[in-house]
Amino acid sequence: MHHDLIVRNARLPDGRDGLDIAVRGGRIVAIERDIGGEAARVIDAAGRLVAPPFVDAHFHMDATLSLGLPRLNQSGTLLEGIALWGELKPLLTVDAIIERALRYCDLAVSQGLLAIRSHVDICDDRLLAVDALLEVKRRVAPYLDLQLVAFPQDGYYRSPTAAANLVRALDRGVEVVGGIPHFERTMAEGAASVRAACEIAAERGLRVDIHCDETDDPLSRHVETLAYETQRLGLQGRVAGSHLTSMHSMDNYYVSKLIPLIAEAGMAVIANPLINIVIQGRHDTYPKRRGMTRVPELLAAGVPCAFGHDCVMDPWYGLGSGDMLDVAHMAVHVAQMTGRDAIRSAFEAVTATPAKIMGLEGYGLEVGANADFVVLQAADPIEAIRLKAARLFVVRRGRVIAETPPRIATLDLQGRPAEVDPASYAPALREERASL
Repeated sequence: MHHDLIVRNARLPDGRDGLDIAVRGGRIVAIERDIGGEAARVIDAAGRLVAPPFVDAHFHMDATLSLGLPRLNQSGTLLEGIALWGELKPLLTVDAIIERALRYCDLAVSQGLLAIRSHVDICDDRLLAVDALLEVKRRVAPYLDLQLVAFPQDGYYRSPTAAANLVRALDRGVEVVGGIPHFERTMAEGAASVRAACEIAAERGLRVDIHCDETDDPLSRHVETLAYETQRLGLQGRVAGSHLTSMHSMDNYYVSKLIPLIAEAGMAVIANPLINIVIQGRHDTYPKRRGMTRVPELLAAGVPCAFGHDCVMDPWYGLGSGDMLDVAHMAVHVAQMTGRDAIRSAFEAVTATPAKIMGLEGYGLEVGANADFVVLQAADPIEAIRLKAARLFVVRRGRVIAETPPRIATLDLQGRPAEVDPASYAPALREERASL
């Protein structure tokens, strides 16, 4: 049997090890020990982790890499970022948006990030960003899945032409309905915007992803309306609430009602750890709120939770590198998810869970799935997050599309080893891995 690619001696995220992965025709055709036959290329994973590709379920690609245009966000706040984006919008061109987005996709691929859901602002009547990102989606399709959300950044009702523009964007091929209810003029208009978004999605058979309650105000409770509309319209499994940072500030009694409503509605939640903890708590002195939503409690209730990158070098966030392990690393710390199982769930929150939220077909490490995966310089998901492990090989449809040398330092110390491999410092965990 001739294969296109065989990965030898792989460890999978579920703990199985010593496995080979055979690829033919862009799909995984076998995962077992000692696969025979020839292959056009053979990769020795050497016992390292082979994982499905990273997935970012919340991003803003129309703004990425625009840091400094037309000026910098001096306060670092959400509201100045929104105002700054408003200053930049009239200066945008289709070509500039395409160029920045393609450069970001290059960075994403190098990090093993092969699927992104990007919100795209539809409050510019020219719909420049929509046209630009639809073209980017077409160009990157061979190596990256880009899903677009029609996002009324300035408010579905607050912006006079947003409602019409959202429909225009969907008609052009944008796949997901978005919203930002906490930015409307009143709580009532915010709730009405959630209802409108869900009704449009139900009518068109689309998914919903709402920027919901991205505020420190514990009385911002639009997620309650989102859960209600999800149930009323039969949208279970197609709706995500992004951010939900007000839940961080809500009293426990109300949350004890809210989380079961979210679970009952079959909703998913997307937190954005890097952004949530720098945008929220800005009016606090000390103690200062973290701002990220209640991920451990949501997971305990069976609510699917993913982590998004949200921003990279744009008006809201001047940092970022397209590294979803960096996102998971921050989440583990800020949500105090340092138990072993909790860290593993953080790895799932940047791989399998967002893939399910986006409805990606053929995703995962199983026979018949697309041959998309990443070989990491780590032995397991916990080590991958701890080290923000190097992506040694990134594979898309059975073809290696990115490679990174292992991070190994050389030493010149008398009586000490000549090299340091950061992935070799957890010998006590070998027994734990063997028991998985």
